[in-house]
Amino acid sequence: MMKLIAIVNVIAWSGFWAFGFLALSATGYTEQQVVTAALLAAAGLFTGLIAYLRLAQSAEISGYAQKSNQLSAAERNRAQQQGSI
Repeated sequence: MMKLIAIVNVIAWSGFWAFGFLALSATGYTEQQVVTAALLAAAGLFTGLIAYLRLAQSAEISGYAQKSNQLSAAERNRAQQQGSI
């Protein structure tokens, strides 16, 4: 499943860059073509972000990547109690 998400990630970011470039450098295109390119770029951006975040989350869960440096709720509350005057 992770390989599928990785493939979707690559395709989505490729679409974002390709259609984003078309939307930004549009000369001689109709307004409808520019809007379509911008919408496809936005779809690639959102899909790429979601796929990337899912890959990062699964890498953290599987132990492939280091866990993020977040405190648990109890540690955070203890640190806030010690810091208050």
